[in-house]
Amino acid sequence: QVQLVESGGGLVQSGGSLRLSCAASARTFSSYTMAWFRQAPVKERECAAAISWTGGRSSYGDSVKGRFTISRDKLWNTMTLQMNSLKPADTAVYYCAAHLNAYNDLSGLPADFGTWGQGTQVTVSS
Repeated sequence: QVQLVESGGGLVQSGGSLRLSCAASARTFSSYTMAWFRQAPVKERECAAAISWTGGRSSYGDSVKGRFTISRDKLWNTMTLQMNSLKPADTAVYYCAAHLNAYNDLSGLPADFGTWGQGTQVTVSS
């Protein structure tokens, strides 16, 4: 069974940094757009960042632009999210996900993503 496994979450103070990683168990995902989503309590799941299959194009949610950086390593079939200048509003469960069938769609709609990791908690204290 193909899986996505996140790691790197934790507790950090406001202004700090964290680096999330997502490892895919199959090279299938190297051909598709991948993304990091996040979901805070009583809020809708939102796309923090998305990246094309080559890694050459990326998009970011307005609330994380300039602070987060998404990247992927096709050789090792991994994806990362570098998060800097973290704020308490960034507190959420973060999920990595693979697009159902597109290699260049960066719109970040949750319904377009068919495989999800189990999530990793990020907590930013004030």
